[in-house]
Amino acid sequence: MKKKIILPTDFSKNALNAISYAIELYKEEPCEFYILHTYYLPGFSKNNLLSPEPTDKKLNEVKKRAEKNIQKLKTHALFNNVNSKHTFYFLNEFGSFNNVLKKIIEKENIKLIIMGTRGETDDKNIILGSNAVITMEEVRNCPVFVIPGNVRFKHPNEIVFPTSFKADYKENELTTLIEISKLLKAPIRILHIKKDKEFSKEQFKNKNLLNHILASTSFTHHELYNSNLHEGIRCFSQSRESEMIAFFNKKHHFFGSVFSNPMVKELGNNANIPILALHDLKN
Repeated sequence: MKKKIILPTDFSKNALNAISYAIELYKEEPCEFYILHTYYLPGFSKNNLLSPEPTDKKLNEVKKRAEKNIQKLKTHALFNNVNSKHTFYFLNEFGSFNNVLKKIIEKENIKLIIMGTRGETDDKNIILGSNAVITMEEVRNCPVFVIPGNVRFKHPNEIVFPTSFKADYKENELTTLIEISKLLKAPIRILHIKKDKEFSKEQFKNKNLLNHILASTSFTHHELYNSNLHEGIRCFSQSRESEMIAFFNKKHHFFGSVFSNPMVKELGNNANIPILALHDLKN
């Protein structure tokens, strides 16, 4: 069965870079890529009776512009290099970005979102740049992998995975981390920011469970003491020149909700390495 991956685009360079990264990452894997563009009219809301109804003329103008850009995108060399393992679908949908995204994920049984976020040199007004962190927080039924606009595809030296061991892990929730670790041949560095002197029974249990789930990968354990979350991750990653970070966004554990922490939100908004957000899945 082909893996279904959604690749949002606003036709910017950083969105195209994320698409290129995804195609290269999964070049040896059977995949269906859904290239999704959403268009919207500012201020438009069907639920707000005071919101002026957009004219057919305005709607058609926005739709035609989006369709023109989609047709142009289809001619890009990325989609014309023959790879029998890859199938591409181009979707052009009217509606707010995250609402449309959630609808497509549910409808097509999407397993992963790969999207661009602004890098150091990217335009800060790019739509996907501001949407990436919001998507990592709001879209909770599949993982979100964000690629900064200034990061080209490469095999990273390692993937930093911070944890408190207070969350119980499920194998299906870590499937994407394991998959990407293997595809990139990147070892996982499990980072524990230690505040308590001794592990609780629950933490020992969850650490052993994590070890069991990650058994097919290469991983090591690391500890930092008396450090806050943001500083700990930053210092660890910078000192080792780590080239990828994965978070487990499990509500009510460790982070609260990962990107509700202003410091971590800052990390997401100013990312200069790829970030993978995993979620506690209902199914």
